[in-house]
Amino acid sequence: MDQLIADARSKMNKILEVVRNDLSTVRTGRAAPSLVENIVINAYGATQRLKVMELTTITTSDPQTLAVTPFDHSIIGEIQKGILEANLGLNPVIDGQIIRISIPRLSEERRQELIHLMKQKLENGRIMVRQVRHEAMADIKKQQNNKSISEDEAGRMEKEVQKLTDELMEDIEGMGKKKEEELLQI
Repeated sequence: MDQLIADARSKMNKILEVVRNDLSTVRTGRAAPSLVENIVINAYGATQRLKVMELTTITTSDPQTLAVTPFDHSIIGEIQKGILEANLGLNPVIDGQIIRISIPRLSEERRQELIHLMKQKLENGRIMVRQVRHEAMADIKKQQNNKSISEDEAGRMEKEVQKLTDELMEDIEGMGKKKEEELLQI
């Protein structure tokens, strides 16, 4: 019986991680490796992600600048082209064997657009959490109808699933507030 709650907890924690990763892709006007690490480039006759440890190291030299250092300097042009083609509004500049990317400041209008996008991502996370809760509650009802658990046990399990859901909703809200503060910082 408690396996059902453990499964729900595991699924919800995975959702929380997905939301956290999804929010990290929303640009805040500050340089962060997550802005470019998932860009796909054509290198060595195939498409590959720019992600750290695959092709490059990505560091922040200051709050407004990213430095992309390829392991193989012969693909520096492909990396620059891939960043430009990603349409992120970033302008990569080759500086010797490093690509420097200056992160432009966000306009107030763009900040509001990004807050709207962030809220959509948060709502998608909430929907996924509610779906897991719905599935867990349905499983509890099914077990109760099959007489494999008592009515009291079903009530306890439902309360536990609801408590877990509420905790995750609070975590999602917290992530949203933190990201909104970052977006509104000038």
